[in-house]
Amino acid sequence: MRKCVRCITSCLLCISIGVFIPFFSLWVISSLEGTKRRCTLPPGTKIRSGSHIDNSLDLWYLDAYLKNFLTSAEKHFMPGLRVVYYVFTDSPERVPEIQLGPQRSIVIMKVEKHRRWQDISMMRMKTIANVIESHIRHQAQYVFCMDVDQIFVSRWGSEALGESVAQMHAFFYDRSRLSFTYDRNPKSMAYMERGDLYYHAAIFGGTWENVQRLAESCYLGIMTDKQNQVEALWHDESHLNKYFWIMKPTKVLSPEYCWSEEIQNRSEMHFPRLIWAEKHYSELRE
Repeated sequence: MRKCVRCITSCLLCISIGVFIPFFSLWVISSLEGTKRRCTLPPGTKIRSGSHIDNSLDLWYLDAYLKNFLTSAEKHFMPGLRVVYYVFTDSPERVPEIQLGPQRSIVIMKVEKHRRWQDISMMRMKTIANVIESHIRHQAQYVFCMDVDQIFVSRWGSEALGESVAQMHAFFYDRSRLSFTYDRNPKSMAYMERGDLYYHAAIFGGTWENVQRLAESCYLGIMTDKQNQVEALWHDESHLNKYFWIMKPTKVLSPEYCWSEEIQNRSEMHFPRLIWAEKHYSELRE
């Protein structure tokens, strides 16, 4: 079973010398709110990593993910640096109010709605590339993208900066390469016969130039697949792994920077910094 719940929400984070500017997106929340689908699992059942949520949930509850993410980021993310949160959503009125510290602010930007979470997950690459071109390249030196169904629990600071930064997947870092879930379909642009590490698309970053190249490359692969009526196994994450196999990252973050508390008995992980938030079906029901 794959131990990963893909992009419920995302954020794009940018950092310049003494300036930190994150961007957060509510794409999946926003696009699925209109359908108001119901969960069919028993009350109290948790979504385990590896479950496909697709369009089966009432995602109004997911507003809490953004609030918890931002609140915890205010405590632990790049402390002492000036921060601007850019929120991308098709429902600006749904963005929660957060008590921000000195030199911190939020900018809300409206984006197009998509029907499927898979499309939202993949199309974020186009949005990332476009926003870097129109805004970030003029303001910042570094860019990070993160899923926001996570909570910061300790310092996540400037030691994570690098030219090209990838996140080692917490459920694969200590496993055989044969278990890595690369896309094995030769018809896909994300196809990989082999690789060295398995990277988590919940976090990636680097200089704005490198992140823009990554996003443009992944988007090109995604659109080529669409033209060929192909969809990569793990969507944008599959294309991201293909990119990092060809263009090696200059820094690979420890799984401590994106950890899951479902993983037991890992004595080498002393200092988790960001953990995956729990998903409760009972709280996602109407």
